[in-house]
Amino acid sequence: VQLQASGGGLVQPGRSLRLSCTTSGFSLDHFAIGWFRQAPGKEREGVSCISGRDGSTYYADSDSVKGRFTISRDSNKRTVYLQMNSLKFEDTAVYYCATDFMLPCGRDYLVRVNQMDYWGKGTQVTVSS
Repeated sequence: VQLQASGGGLVQPGRSLRLSCTTSGFSLDHFAIGWFRQAPGKEREGVSCISGRDGSTYYADSDSVKGRFTISRDSNKRTVYLQMNSLKFEDTAVYYCATDFMLPCGRDYLVRVNQMDYWGKGTQVTVSS
């Protein structure tokens, strides 16, 4: 099982980025995948997840994410995306994708950060003017 996040970079506030998580060794149609982030000096937190079974999505309760971020997947390309719009300074973080083969996508998936089975290397997102 492998995951690799990419697509990060330096971007001005208000702009957009799309992150990609390429996977191998398992099927996106069977297992949920989540996006997590870790800002400097802060704990890693869940951002969003997408269900393997039906592609349903869940976003962190924080109002700072909902309405701006969109998670999606392309099972044929074995890739999960995180479209991030209207980026803010506080979105600056290293973004990771991860999967747990037991948990369904939902609130617990984003909360149980330490329970994820597999992590990809992160990609840095820096929002700066």
